[in-house]
Amino acid sequence: MTSTTTSIPSRNLKWRVVDIVVASVIAVASSVVFFGWNIAHDAVTAPFKALLPGLQALDGGIWLFAGVLTALVVRKPGAALYGELVAAVISALLGGQYGATVIVSGLVQGLGAEVVFLVFFYLNWRLYVAILAGIGAGIAKGVLELIVWYPGADALFATVYIVSSIVSGAVIAGFLSWLAVRGLAKTGALDRFASGRGTVRV
Repeated sequence: MTSTTTSIPSRNLKWRVVDIVVASVIAVASSVVFFGWNIAHDAVTAPFKALLPGLQALDGGIWLFAGVLTALVVRKPGAALYGELVAAVISALLGGQYGATVIVSGLVQGLGAEVVFLVFFYLNWRLYVAILAGIGAGIAKGVLELIVWYPGADALFATVYIVSSIVSGAVIAGFLSWLAVRGLAKTGALDRFASGRGTVRV
């Protein structure tokens, strides 16, 4: 009689060279998006701001996706922080009206996403965790910007701004990043990563 045992693959949380390379590529590509959005967002969000001050934060997820996307692809501790911070640093080096302040934003927003993946012990990469990570980044962004850019804002503005940041983070940084990884996985582009092997489950 032959007994069979089910082997459980061990997790390797150490960064490989390929992890660093791919995370850096994502960060560089994201920095270009950040830089372009820094220029365009005021005009794009002006109608939202005119409708209800604070709604302009609905664009915030475009600055938040780098961390969540990097983490979903690489699946290693620190990936969300790395992706968001490196993208912010490069966008600052490219120039723009916000200067080096975007580096602080990248740090805070990356931590906002990173802490969610940490709470799940870097074991769960499903859709709802991606959305929660986007929400974490959105909250971090909203709070930081209220402190830096809108000190003394009234309760209504602050509430609308935070809620808009959360919604944008959940949809753009969380949901769309998860969809992007799912699409890339189907092409085989992520076969060297856990994110690209097997069935991507919700």
